[in-house]
Amino acid sequence: MSTEILVNASTHEARAAVVENGVLQEVFLERTGRRGLISNIYKGRVSRVLPGMQAAFIEIGMERTAFLHASDIVDPRPETGIEPPRTDNIRSLVAEGNEILVQVVKDPLGTKGARLTTFITLPSRYLVYMPKGRGVGVSARIENERERERLRAAVQAGVESGENAGFIIRTAAEDAPAEALRADMIYLRKLWEFVRQKGLRTQPGNLVHADLPLHLRVLRDLLRPDVDKVLIDLASAHREMREFAGAFMAEALPRIELYAERRPVFELHHVEDEIQKALDRKVSLKSGGHLIIDQTEAMTTIDVNTGAFVGHRNLEETIFRTNLEAAVTIARQLRLRNLGGTIIIDFIDMEEPDHRRQVILALEKALADDHVKTSISSVSPLGLVEMTRKRTRESLEHLLCRPCPTCEGRGFVKTAETVCYEVFREIVRQSRQFECRQLMVLAHQDVIERLVDEESSALGELELVTGKPIRLQTESLYTVDQYDVVLM
Repeated sequence: MSTEILVNASTHEARAAVVENGVLQEVFLERTGRRGLISNIYKGRVSRVLPGMQAAFIEIGMERTAFLHASDIVDPRPETGIEPPRTDNIRSLVAEGNEILVQVVKDPLGTKGARLTTFITLPSRYLVYMPKGRGVGVSARIENERERERLRAAVQAGVESGENAGFIIRTAAEDAPAEALRADMIYLRKLWEFVRQKGLRTQPGNLVHADLPLHLRVLRDLLRPDVDKVLIDLASAHREMREFAGAFMAEALPRIELYAERRPVFELHHVEDEIQKALDRKVSLKSGGHLIIDQTEAMTTIDVNTGAFVGHRNLEETIFRTNLEAAVTIARQLRLRNLGGTIIIDFIDMEEPDHRRQVILALEKALADDHVKTSISSVSPLGLVEMTRKRTRESLEHLLCRPCPTCEGRGFVKTAETVCYEVFREIVRQSRQFECRQLMVLAHQDVIERLVDEESSALGELELVTGKPIRLQTESLYTVDQYDVVLM
């Protein structure tokens, strides 16, 4: 299988696309103005200690001082375990004027500054390194006990003699080879030494280390041995990627290439077109069937339809073939749109139990390449498949779009006929409550046209009932379901 990573970078936005066999599988997007502070490491200075709150305010160079609670401070005294001190007085841990290395765990919100910790953590693809922690932990989402023990043993085997640090094995490490885990351990140790040395040189109130920008996270998280090449279209980002690879993954250097063609890199393999299609509700299948994907607050629903596909044998075979194709397409769309949480798939009802089993197997096989953890249940008697996919970041729709201002995200608006009848009721209500010489209706052009045409007789009767003339005026800025009845 041929796999390429395409990176389109600029000063304001970076995008990365994973393309397998010429087909877009995944998209990542990062905008400069929307990057938070979480995970950033700063050299801070204690500006104020508050014993009553068991907390301290720390200057980290932001507009507002940041907040550090006693429970988030590593005890400076020797032979202390991984657990933070719960009973020590804040004054025994920090003093005003102290210089301290801190990490942001919560962004500033409103009038509150950032929340900090001194329990530094550094993530890699499979592990989280805790330079001031102890032991080896395993993500609770890895449920297979044998796999948990295998992973723990592999990491413990890589712990160096006398190493006073801890590791957490991330969910993504499930089924990862021991060599990949050890490579992550080496990378994280190098990274911490770099951060520690820079922290010693940095003046208080300055950033020491930020989480990697997208074009470097791509190398850290996505550059597997089966990736043929990485194409980046910005020379400065290309240099940074090569420097990063030279320091931490020298074997990847030959695969990192600068893309200098006139044609934009995201037009290769029709990536731009595929991103636009990924924002549509309807996804066409090659057979003529289609999917309808609806993302809601609680869950994502996917409906499978045969559409124009009539098959060549019988109805059951047609349904089976459509569902098989849909299973593969659904797996790709989940990755491409980055849909997470609860997902309900309404496959077309199948009579044959063997067909249902094969469709589930096809879905599981198609999801095998997804680096995000998924869990699939069996087909219910109603033909519904319930599954979950871990939320790792915002979906593509939430990153690129906002709710429609006309329908406010409902996906529908009232018909002109419905609005006309609402206008009639409002005219009756106002004419009974208030004295006036005439009434004016301000509404969308479609509503006004219907009042003049189909509803003209009803409007005439209303003038007789109220005893008041009714004027109509089109408002070009109104939506279909907006209107005003004005007394004159």
